[in-house]
Amino acid sequence: MADRRGILLGAAALLVAPGALAQHAGQHGTAPPDLPGANPSRDPFALLQGGTPHHLTGDQEAQRDIASPAPAGPAGRWVERAPLPIPRSEMAWSAVWADRMHVIGGYGEGRVDRPYHHVYDPAGDRWLTGAPLPRGANHVAVVADAGRIYALGGFTEQNRNADTNAYAYEVGADRWTRIPPLPRSRGAGAAVALNGRIHLIGGASDPKQERASVGWHEAYDPVSDTWSVLKPLPGARDHVGCVAHANRIHVVGGRFNTFEYNTPLHHVYLPDRDTWEERAPLPTSRSGHGLVLYRDRFYAMGGEAGIVERGRITQAKVFGQMESYDPKTDSWTSHAPMPTPRHAVAATVIGDWIHVAGGGAVTGGAVQSAVHEAFTLG
Repeated sequence: MADRRGILLGAAALLVAPGALAQHAGQHGTAPPDLPGANPSRDPFALLQGGTPHHLTGDQEAQRDIASPAPAGPAGRWVERAPLPIPRSEMAWSAVWADRMHVIGGYGEGRVDRPYHHVYDPAGDRWLTGAPLPRGANHVAVVADAGRIYALGGFTEQNRNADTNAYAYEVGADRWTRIPPLPRSRGAGAAVALNGRIHLIGGASDPKQERASVGWHEAYDPVSDTWSVLKPLPGARDHVGCVAHANRIHVVGGRFNTFEYNTPLHHVYLPDRDTWEERAPLPTSRSGHGLVLYRDRFYAMGGEAGIVERGRITQAKVFGQMESYDPKTDSWTSHAPMPTPRHAVAATVIGDWIHVAGGGAVTGGAVQSAVHEAFTLG
């Protein structure tokens, strides 16, 4: 498979010293290099156990939930785009640089610690293979800034066993470097860039058996190559949506420890005061959703919920709602739902399109998806 060939290319993707990375700090506008192509998957879904192709059952399709309590706004429209090279999920977010979407880590092919790095080029509606993550993990927090993509923390077991690994990918050179490790191990945190610093907020950490949510808020400064501790997120949670806008950081939704305890909480961080304030809550309580900034509004899509009883998931829901927030009026609106509801998606904005790729097709990590759909109001 094309993505397997890409993983082998990791031997040539050197981990360079921080000083070498700093030499390229001015390449904000540098075009990405030519990367090997990756064929789109012919199978939209695959089982985690064994990594085999899968057709959703009637019961699994019945998990889909698309009704929103928010007032209706412009519907917009969804279109299909080139599927991911393999069905995968639990990447937990994605990043965009130079009009290309980078999808890193996650579950796939029967494993939960994959170093995948797939790159979507909308100009050719095609997928490429970037240098693989130095260490495979799921629920890695990623964000792009100043020509680099940061990959922070993650789990090396299925939603468990958080680590402190931190890497920066130099887009113009297709290579990774280590940066100072996280002050505390965690996965499923949210990464966002603001004023030259990389903020890592929330997530989940030890004890492994409980995978407890945290409210930690730490920031990495690429200039000093150091981490600092800032005021924690009110209401510790993970699998949140997070965006930066107007010199503020918004953290929306998420869960307390598990998707049984989803929350609609919406907090905004004010960096000049190092404090948090509440804003209008997310209409549909969910976790594992995407959140992007599009046309000066925040768009939330996807997510999951369920109840675990004696080791089985009941009342399972996979959300397809598309709800947007207007920071000027502190209010939410609903739009056309996702054609294929999913959670743990890769969601980014390129041009006038919101791209949503991959994700879990059922509650939990049992079924991965290669589905790639894009939304526009245009």
